[in-house]
Amino acid sequence: MTDAEKLTMLKIDLGISVTAYDARLTQYIEASEAEIRREGITLSDDSLDDCNLVIMFAAWMWRKRDTGEGMPRMLRYALNNRLFAKKMREEA
Repeated sequence: MTDAEKLTMLKIDLGISVTAYDARLTQYIEASEAEIRREGITLSDDSLDDCNLVIMFAAWMWRKRDTGEGMPRMLRYALNNRLFAKKMREEA
């Protein structure tokens, strides 16, 4: 998935149709990828699951700036599953 496609998917998730926020949303995508990698998860632009994980993370980051809400359980669950699956592959 290209960066432009990730941006489009994030905007759909957030219900944003204007281009005024594109630069800021792109930064959220990049920050999400960096944060996910810091957790030890390897990402691939060829994996739809990876791209969806980045979009979910970026959407949460965007929403929490207003609400201050903690990480949703489903997002933490998805991150943990990816990390555990990676660890299991490394041990096999």
